[in-house]
Amino acid sequence: MQMGFRLNFSPIKEPLGFIKVVEWLTAVLAFASCGGYAGRNVFSLSCDSGVNQTLSAAFRYPFRLNQVVLVEGNISLCNHTVSTTRLVGDFSSSVEFFVAVGVLAFLYCTAALIVYLGYMHVYQDSDFGPMFDFVVTASFAFLWLVCSSAWARGLQMIKFATGTEGISATLQPCRSSSATCRLTESSSMRTLDISVVFGFLNLIVWACNAWFVYKETRWHSRKLSSQQGAGRGRGPAQSPTHM
Repeated sequence: MQMGFRLNFSPIKEPLGFIKVVEWLTAVLAFASCGGYAGRNVFSLSCDSGVNQTLSAAFRYPFRLNQVVLVEGNISLCNHTVSTTRLVGDFSSSVEFFVAVGVLAFLYCTAALIVYLGYMHVYQDSDFGPMFDFVVTASFAFLWLVCSSAWARGLQMIKFATGTEGISATLQPCRSSSATCRLTESSSMRTLDISVVFGFLNLIVWACNAWFVYKETRWHSRKLSSQQGAGRGRGPAQSPTHM
């Protein structure tokens, strides 16, 4: 078996290679749409005395909101002395897991495409290549399900913690009803929503690709051979010969 590199773009025209290109693209879009996010929300307090005060909170990936200072030092807000106050929640685990799966999927797709385009003759002549490809592809489909579900839940909590209800529950003047608290400016989280969509899209694409990779394995060929052998063994029934 020759191991040399042979550039051939024909695998891209087939489902096995074409879907791998789609996986490469959707993986990039998934982690890129949330990995560099930065936002800033502005919160307004309307005191009973008629005085309006404004607070702002800047947050970014990986969304360790419990490190974001909303009120620094002891200051007076609506006749209340408020100590240093931070946002609530640390959502770094879910988003970092999501990004890690995306980066690993991107790297694996890159390596797989190199094999498809340059070493397809080796891939098809071996048992290990297709079987390894199938196991990894099926594993990534499962990982996309887990990380996308976790990140979708984490994003919901981030929206709550940086919204009117979450910040109102954090600030003492808002809890004591001595002030009307509301969010006046909020950063768009559309790109974060898009990242969740691409996460579940990756789940679908990787699950579909697992079938095409499975067809390249000896497991599928053995099953097909056994079915064909059983079909030939069942041939037309012979009618008894009457003497």
